[in-house]
Amino acid sequence: MKTALPLPLVLAFLLLATAAPAAEGFHGRVLDDHGRPLAGALVSARNRSLARTTSVYAGADGRYALPRLPEGTYDLRARQFGYRDGALMGIDDQSRAVDLALVLETDDYDRMAQLPSNRWFALALAAMPNERMREEFDRQCTFCHQQGSWATRVERTPEQWEKIFSLMARMGGVLTPETRRALPGILNRAYEHTTAVSRLKEQVEREPLPGGAGLPAVIDEWDVGDRASVQHDIVVHPAGYIYAADTTKDMLYRLDPRTGERRSFKIPDAGLPLAGIFAGSTNVLPPNADAHVAPHSLQVAPDGKLWVTLCLGNKIGIFDPATEHWTLIDQREGLYPHTLRFDQKGRAWYTLAVSNHVAMIDPSTMEQRTIRLPARSWMQALAVRITPLLVRSGLPLPETVSEGAMLPVPYGIDIGPDGGVWFSQLNLRRIGRIDPDTGRYELFDTPFPGPRRLRFDAHGNLWIPGFSAGVLARFNPRTSEFRTWDLPTRPKGTETPYALNVDRRTDAVWICGTNSDTLIRFDPRDERFTVYPLPTRVTYTREIDFDAEGGVWTSNSNTPGWHIETTSPQIIRLVENAPRPMAAVTAQRDVAP
Repeated sequence: MKTALPLPLVLAFLLLATAAPAAEGFHGRVLDDHGRPLAGALVSARNRSLARTTSVYAGADGRYALPRLPEGTYDLRARQFGYRDGALMGIDDQSRAVDLALVLETDDYDRMAQLPSNRWFALALAAMPNERMREEFDRQCTFCHQQGSWATRVERTPEQWEKIFSLMARMGGVLTPETRRALPGILNRAYEHTTAVSRLKEQVEREPLPGGAGLPAVIDEWDVGDRASVQHDIVVHPAGYIYAADTTKDMLYRLDPRTGERRSFKIPDAGLPLAGIFAGSTNVLPPNADAHVAPHSLQVAPDGKLWVTLCLGNKIGIFDPATEHWTLIDQREGLYPHTLRFDQKGRAWYTLAVSNHVAMIDPSTMEQRTIRLPARSWMQALAVRITPLLVRSGLPLPETVSEGAMLPVPYGIDIGPDGGVWFSQLNLRRIGRIDPDTGRYELFDTPFPGPRRLRFDAHGNLWIPGFSAGVLARFNPRTSEFRTWDLPTRPKGTETPYALNVDRRTDAVWICGTNSDTLIRFDPRDERFTVYPLPTRVTYTREIDFDAEGGVWTSNSNTPGWHIETTSPQIIRLVENAPRPMAAVTAQRDVAP
């Protein structure tokens, strides 16, 4: 007589003998080592040949069901906070039901190390002596990478910290002298393992992680680039392709999600050296970078061509998908093309982050316009005028003159329903509107710090992420009124929302959970947030776009890329309410060891 074996006390994957209908993908239950369901666990299947990972959330009863995936060899993984990850490698048959049994993590440090970066970041924020330093640390130490991740919560000597701060300053993360002196001691104490673990245990008990139980979504991740890549921005092309800009490799990548095919298109360097026009003035590149022009933001023009800001090249690139040919346009006035959008007349508007301008190019005539924005002080005004001169002359830049505290930094940009051009100034707590005909502007102070990449909804409201405040804001241009909502990330104030976008078909506002490995949806109708935990630890999202089928697209672009759990960036798609196969059979089953 056949006897069922007990569940092992080590991590095991239990293969079921019952076959499922051929139309189903991987399915089954996620259980603990006592056979109890693990609600909300993330179950991922990675296709080895396609370098694509597909993930779903287990329901309240622990059941998961992946859609039918392309044929191939898969590695399965189950993940739940407080339990050890497990992997069942080399599965070819998707029709067999698979129960996944996870064992409890008993080592306190290893358990806390599973937390997203924002949980550790909270310890550092709580140790700041005042609100000014807290906000500065938040804004300046997180705009390239997560803060509180495994690579940042490391105790360092004063010399090591000084090296890091100098590298940050050359890349734009400028700290005031007071903060620069105080941070080494603050961070070493905040992230010290013994005290950090006890504080994190109390924090998690007080504010548990968001649960994914019952979230009806499928998440796909495609690896793109390598450990030296930064997939900065993505955009969905009407032809169904996804394009991504690799800032550190001077590459434009194209993903066909229907086949998994990836192609790369090298951007011409225009004869510029490494670091482009900044080569003679400062070292602005991370190690292993191969950036001469550094693509940053990209958008699809009305004619289907890709327009790309080339920040280190001080140019705009135009890529024709039909001919695969590049055209480069010199930025005649101003410095550092940053974020780009098209208006209703097909004109490209973009921010010039270092020189404090907004610029326009009309593709029909190639006319260029540049509009200088106001600074808050004469020192800032002087800095934004001197910096381009120093760069072009090849003279070294002082550490206080870069994309940091001394500069206003025009950042996000979007076009209103009336054609007005709206922008944010990251370091000034300010947004503004430019009249595209006269060039005149009006300014509005934000009631929160760090306004970043803003977007309009279908009703003419402007939505703004408060990067260093952890808030979502709505601005009504008709009444000049702001309204803000605290993001649901806990502890409060530990989120760094880099960007957002509005799906105008549904009015849903999608926000980057940049420091918490999440995507966040906000429904303005009932003012409810939905948090989607993402499968990969250290997922730093920078831009969001939508496809015709309702898929939500973003990228994992942490700098450096090797901080990411997989050591390389991904292009990511989340599909809500995705069709899911019927649950696996519920009858008593024999268990194989």
